[in-house]
Amino acid sequence: MASRLTSPAPLVRVGDWARTWAVEEVFGITPDLLNDDRLARALDAIAPKLEVVAGTVGARAITEFGIDVSRLHWDMTSMSVHGAFPAHDQDERYPLVACNGHPKDRRLDLKQIQTGLAVTADGGIPVHARVFDGAAAEVSQVVGAMNDLKAMAGTPDFLMAADSKLVSYSNISALLQAGVEFIAPVPAAQIKDEFYAALDRGRAEPVDWVPQRDERKPEAERETYRVLEDTHTLTGRRKSDPPLTMRRILIHSTAVAAGQQAARAKRLAKAAADLDGLTTAAGGQH
Repeated sequence: MASRLTSPAPLVRVGDWARTWAVEEVFGITPDLLNDDRLARALDAIAPKLEVVAGTVGARAITEFGIDVSRLHWDMTSMSVHGAFPAHDQDERYPLVACNGHPKDRRLDLKQIQTGLAVTADGGIPVHARVFDGAAAEVSQVVGAMNDLKAMAGTPDFLMAADSKLVSYSNISALLQAGVEFIAPVPAAQIKDEFYAALDRGRAEPVDWVPQRDERKPEAERETYRVLEDTHTLTGRRKSDPPLTMRRILIHSTAVAAGQQAARAKRLAKAAADLDGLTTAAGGQH
């Protein structure tokens, strides 16, 4: 832990780090003892208790420093790894490195492992972490994270903020049954473009909020937001699944609208240039 705190880098040449940071004088450990084999055995010893250790540290931090856990932000990401990692050489008791999945860094040539992390809105302090198989579907991990966070918070009265992977029938059903409040963007595939096109922007209420990046700008140059509220209904795969109705907030941002308009104009200009090129070449041999 001292190595990670003072020199956050891969655990290689730790003996050199120990000499630089006076580890022998502080901890009474000879730097030569901190070789790769010993560190690997230490990590192997910690691995079976890792979730207990992390959970205990998170709970202690909440109590010790009075961290507000009324809002927790949870997300998953992938970590690409270099190496073969053959399936027969992996320990099935732990998350497996896999070659299939959707790596966030788009390194499709590498295998991956995944991790989920929850941080407090109060200070962005990490209080919960889990590692998942490289091929695990992110949408399937939300309920487990919700149960862990509810136990850590000590009360169901907290807000779970996540990305669009949260919005599935099974996840929403579990969250509603547990009484956990949540907020997440609705997946784009669940709302058709024509729905947005039919909205009356004039009915939307202006929001009295200024992004931090716009605070020093003149009022006329600031991004503005308008909001509509309605309901969003999810249906299950089976006929017996009851429909789930949630509060939905629709937000119009002038900056997003301008960005989308510019992107459309750029695509149209490129398409026009391509068509001009085709017109010029029309009637030729190719």
